[in-house]
Amino acid sequence: MPYVNIKLTGDHEAPSRTQKSEIIAGVTELLSRVLNKNPASTVVIIEEIPMDNYGLGGKSITEVRKTNTK
Repeated sequence: MPYVNIKLTGDHEAPSRTQKSEIIAGVTELLSRVLNKNPASTVVIIEEIPMDNYGLGGKSITEVRKTNTK
């Protein structure tokens, strides 16, 4: 049983319900096509991480994005 865990930033950049559905369907189809895995037993989890809980280079993503947009 394949298990795929996708972590994305949440908050205002969170994917829509439609985008999440497309990601789940696309990943399931990819594993079926490339690895011959059964779609019925493929698990795809999408986790949204608040940008203040995700760090890069010693700063939260919130701070990194503020710096990069200036």
